Amino acid sequence: MNIKPHMEVIGADGVHIGTVDRVEGGRIKLTRADSGEGHHKGHHHFVELGLVAGVEGQKVRLSANAAVAVTLEEERSGKPT
Repeated sequence: MNIKPHMEVIGADGVHIGTVDRVEGGRIKLTRADSGEGHHKGHHHFVELGLVAGVEGQKVRLSANAAVAVTLEEERSGKPT
């Protein structure tokens, strides 16, 4: 897979999840701008590379819908929800 910085990460449903900062330790690190609100604001989030279904142009498409991918991202990273 050729995942590069600034690519958009979308769920299987086409919903925007975040923007790639870089690939780090088998995970996609998302930019802080896509960190959400509340206690998640200002923190990087990560998405496991195992969730990537493919790369289409400048978009990384995941195998899970956006709502599910965000839940998995938080659980697997050990961050509180």
